[in-house]
Amino acid sequence: MASERISHNPETVLPYGDGESKDVQVRRMFDTIAPVYDRMNRLMTFGLDRGWRRVALKMLRAYNPRKILDVATGTGDLPFMMREMFDCPDITGIDLSEGMLDIARKKCSERNLQEKIVFEKQDCLSLTFPDARYDAVTVAFGVRNFQRLQQGFSEMYRVLTPGGVLMVIELSTPRRFPFDVLYRFYAHRIIPCLGRLFSRDKQAYMYLPRSIEAVPQGDEMLSIFRSVGFGEVYYRRLTWGVCSIYVGKK
Repeated sequence: MASERISHNPETVLPYGDGESKDVQVRRMFDTIAPVYDRMNRLMTFGLDRGWRRVALKMLRAYNPRKILDVATGTGDLPFMMREMFDCPDITGIDLSEGMLDIARKKCSERNLQEKIVFEKQDCLSLTFPDARYDAVTVAFGVRNFQRLQQGFSEMYRVLTPGGVLMVIELSTPRRFPFDVLYRFYAHRIIPCLGRLFSRDKQAYMYLPRSIEAVPQGDEMLSIFRSVGFGEVYYRRLTWGVCSIYVGKK
């Protein structure tokens, strides 16, 4: 695959401008939009986000993980889909936002999955889990919000067993005409308007396209995987490049 065109640095892109650290701003942003988060995901992606998660989990299923950590779990969409698609007896979801975790725990209770899935408030930059605790670590649409991307990946590498797998699902920018033009118009003009209408936090949805464009993509993301120790790495683009799935094996 061809190398990406520019260097990216998501650490410099903040939801609400200067004044607070990125992790504080991201936590506040997700606490604010938590009540409408699931609905906004379906609306903004026309429901495609569930299909992207399903494709990623089909790829993950080939590794037969029995202990999975889902980082930036949000309202728990990925862990719940894991339970639908394969039998994994040990799933932990972590997030910085109590607002998101409250919804995840409520959904977990409604599904009677409290014995199967545990949700905890944790910072992915300083995980409390012991070394080699999990067979797989997943992150869906979350790495662009990390305060320090490489440090986050290093922590995930640490808690993986030898042979364990990191799988990242992240939004990305199309490279080919006309999808690149259509994407920019939709991301920068339509999404902030939807955010203002449905979430009352236009800034959060102005931050979204900026954070997507700032996050490392393609080969650049794989280089960061390698820099923290991952050996076998690859990625796959979906839906004309709007979403990418990255895989690294310890």
